[in-house]
Amino acid sequence: MTLSSWLNKKSLHNAESSHAESSHAESSSNKSSNISIANISPNSKKSTRNKHNKNKLSHALTGEEAYNNNHLTRPALISLAILTFITFIGNFAQLQLTAALPTIVREFNINVTTGQWLTSIFQLIMAIMVPLTAFLTRRFSTRQIVITSMCLFTIGSIFAWLSNDFIMALIGRTLEAVGTGVMWPVLQITVFSVFPLTRRGMAMGSVGMAMSIAPAIGPTIGGLQTDFNGWRSIFFSLTIIGIISIILSTFLLHNFGEQDKTAKADFFSVSLSIIGFGGVMFGFTNIEAYGITHPMAFAPMIIGSIGIIWFVTRQLLEQKRGKLPLLGLSVLKNKYFTIGTICACLTFFAFSSIMVLIPLYIQDDRGFSATMSGLILLPGAFGMAISQFAGGRMLDRLGVRPVAMAGSLILLFGTVMMSLIDMHTWIWWISIWQFTRQIGMGFLLMPITTWSLNCLQHEELGDGSAVTNTMRQLWGAIGAPVLVVTMTALTTWKHAYAGSGHAADVAASIFGVQWTLRISAIITAIMAAIVIFGIKGEGAGSAHALARRAIARMKVLHIPHASENKDVMHDHTHAQY
Repeated sequence: MTLSSWLNKKSLHNAESSHAESSHAESSSNKSSNISIANISPNSKKSTRNKHNKNKLSHALTGEEAYNNNHLTRPALISLAILTFITFIGNFAQLQLTAALPTIVREFNINVTTGQWLTSIFQLIMAIMVPLTAFLTRRFSTRQIVITSMCLFTIGSIFAWLSNDFIMALIGRTLEAVGTGVMWPVLQITVFSVFPLTRRGMAMGSVGMAMSIAPAIGPTIGGLQTDFNGWRSIFFSLTIIGIISIILSTFLLHNFGEQDKTAKADFFSVSLSIIGFGGVMFGFTNIEAYGITHPMAFAPMIIGSIGIIWFVTRQLLEQKRGKLPLLGLSVLKNKYFTIGTICACLTFFAFSSIMVLIPLYIQDDRGFSATMSGLILLPGAFGMAISQFAGGRMLDRLGVRPVAMAGSLILLFGTVMMSLIDMHTWIWWISIWQFTRQIGMGFLLMPITTWSLNCLQHEELGDGSAVTNTMRQLWGAIGAPVLVVTMTALTTWKHAYAGSGHAADVAASIFGVQWTLRISAIITAIMAAIVIFGIKGEGAGSAHALARRAIARMKVLHIPHASENKDVMHDHTHAQY
């Protein structure tokens, strides 16, 4: 026992003795006040208790309050479960409407291109919202962000449920997208704030598994709801889920991390972000409908590109002047974070395009139904969910290098085999190769994202999460239309030499699909090379070994051991980068 702690204990003992001596003398004078306290109304007690609970929830969970003895504390576990559930619902709702689009198009008497905006708007709004999450998580508390987001989501669901025209339904979907657009970065930042370095892979793998299942089951459940109760039942159920989420968040969700109430938004940067990222996404989304030479496609892309360049320049200048930018791009100076972000972008670029090309091949070239197309691709989603969970655990034990290398090579193998399909390929080979590809995706994407964010300092997590998620959204949105345009150009070129007739048309179409898949395989090979030659060094090893080395450094530097201070390991394991 130290001298200061002994003195504190002694003074506390003396204070208690003094209080005991004086309490007897004061007891008679306090009888009346005791009676009045005893007679406080139940409503007053309830009000005091509610106020105490509210203050308790507002208190940010840190250190041992969130994670103790290798386990989440009960408040942290409940809060993370709520955040994961809400993020799952956002991913689920994004594609839930896909199967209902034909019915909505007929009811509102609109064309398919217009109706498609009910799903495209989600991707567009998320590209706009994600860059803002660094500021939002810095300025506002977890509870403020989540409850506000779910209120917007619920209002949007009500709008769409009660809509009597397409515009009202689109406004509803826009509010839903605004409400859920920030949830994945918030969940990501929370996981990194709560879990120690040696458990982050497992944690991110677990939440990633839930996020992988959501888009797989969304269209199926949406189709069943539409068939049995009409498309409005989708939004009715989302309204109920939104209300439940608000109640859970209000009474059970705790805050994580400290907020900076003095942080101010740079509204000019916000405007540039909306114009830049929104414009590029809008332009690329319109390529399939209008073609790349149409003003609706190239004009937004040009304006958006100018907006992004201006936005990036402004952020760098703000940082150079010593001001806090809306989005801290200095995280890209970290070599390993940049490598991880590039790998994720290339993976999203190649993967999103195949998710568009394969249904076209199955339905248009082979003549199978949309239902059959969905069944063929469904196993891949569950394969990715399983491999993300396993990949997270392997990341903690083995390190990112072996896991990411295995994932990239599995993904490359599946993509190469997929590019060999022709008119006579057994249709279930498509399912097998897609399952293989998504197994590789799971072993690659979540471990590499976790590792790249681990390379940052704790205060950089908000900016890092916003940057990596923005880039992934952008490259994923660009990948599909670019490779679809490539496929169309290759098909047209082949058709000029293949002659006329149905057989020639199918042959030309399959040629376009084959070579576009081969281009995707080349992109995947480049990404695999970056993984093999770029991910190395001490930081790419096992998190457990990394923690042991950090503890050894602490002993050399006479820093308290992690057993004395649970947060020390979290704060000092970034030194190796």
